[in-house]
Amino acid sequence: MTILNDLDGYESKKAKESLNMLLADRRNEFKELADGMGIPTTSKNWEQTILKFCLDFNECFYVITRQEGPNDQTEDSHNKIHQCMTLIRQIGRGKKSMTELTHLQNAAYTLGEEFKTIYKRLS
Repeated sequence: MTILNDLDGYESKKAKESLNMLLADRRNEFKELADGMGIPTTSKNWEQTILKFCLDFNECFYVITRQEGPNDQTEDSHNKIHQCMTLIRQIGRGKKSMTELTHLQNAAYTLGEEFKTIYKRLS
């Protein structure tokens, strides 16, 4: 079973095709994120792991920036904020400057958005 089978709201076949199209142009960014997070690019399905991270990171961006959250006093909001902080910590570990961290955050956000755009075009 691959990570693409577990993506909520995405059909695995189209998700795989979208990922392959994205990798054709953005493989270097995937590698940069993998290096920044300590994920070996020799591991099985590392690209899918990075994609999942990027999609989760996008969701966190929306949770943090929307008007009604994250200060809602619901358990789901509380859990989402912790998930967001964990994702930021995952890419922030070992970075020497805010510029390095911001660069990886921007890469993750952009890759997630581009994947969604490609997926939508294939639908």
